[in-house]
Amino acid sequence: MLDLIPDSADEHAAPTPRQLLLKLLGSRKDEELDAASAVRAGALFGISPNNTRVALARLQAAGLIETVARGAYRLGADGQALAQEVGAWRTAEQSLRSWDGGWVTASTSAQGRSDRKELRARQRALAFLGMHELEEGLHVRPDNFADGVLFVRARLLSLGLEAQVPVFLATQFDDEREAKARGLWDSQQLERTYRDGQRRIEDSLGRLKEMPLEDAARETYFLGDQAIRQLVFDPLLPAPLVSVASRQTFREAVRHYDAVGHQIWRDYLASSV
Repeated sequence: MLDLIPDSADEHAAPTPRQLLLKLLGSRKDEELDAASAVRAGALFGISPNNTRVALARLQAAGLIETVARGAYRLGADGQALAQEVGAWRTAEQSLRSWDGGWVTASTSAQGRSDRKELRARQRALAFLGMHELEEGLHVRPDNFADGVLFVRARLLSLGLEAQVPVFLATQFDDEREAKARGLWDSQQLERTYRDGQRRIEDSLGRLKEMPLEDAARETYFLGDQAIRQLVFDPLLPAPLVSVASRQTFREAVRHYDAVGHQIWRDYLASSV
C-alpha cells in the first residue's frame, strides 16, 4: 500500500527505482513521464539507466503504470489508487472532528502471533491508524475521525487487519486506564517534530534559489519525502493530546514545499530536453 513511502525513515536513503518512479508519477494528477526523463531522474540518485528501464517494465506489467504514447508513461488504475492513498496527507485535517473523549478500540488478543507476515500486516495497519496498545491485545486511538469507528474499521481492514478483529467504540474508562490511554503518545515529541520539520523546510527554501538545479532537485526530493512520510504516519491526535495548530502549520509548510519541489523537478527534467 505504501510503495511511495520508503520503510526507512533515513532522510538520506536513496529511493529504489520503483519508489522514485511512482513518486514522480504520483506527484500530481495525470502526471506523465517519458523514458528519457525517468532515466535522468534515476541518475540523480545513482540509479543506472538499465535499472530504471527494468523498473518501468515491471511497473507496467504489474498494472501500476500504463503508456500514453511511445516511451511515455502515467499511473494506471492501481497506481492512481496508491497515489491517492499517500496523497491524502494534503487534506487529512478535513477528515477530523473535535474529540468527545471516546476511544476507537481494536482487540487482537484472540489473534495468533506465529504467522510473521500476518503479524507484520496487523502491526503496520494499527500503527498507520495511530493506534497504541493500552493493554495486551487492546489497541486504542481517540475517536476523532469524522466518520468514527466505521471509517477506522474500514481503513484497518483495507490495510491488512484480519476481519475477525473486533473494532469498536469504548467510553468511560476508569481513571487509571483513562490516564494511561492519554499518555500513550509522546505529545511533546510530536510537537517537536512539527517545529523541527517546519524549520528544516524554511532553511531549505532560503537556500534553494542559490543551489544548482540538480542539487535543488535532490534536496527537495529527500526533504519533501521525509516531511510527507511524517505526515502520512502522523497519528492525527486531537486537542488536548497534542497542539493541533502546530500540526496544521507544519502541514501547510509541507504543502508549500511540495509545490516548490514539484516546480524544481519540472525545471530539472525539462533541462535535459
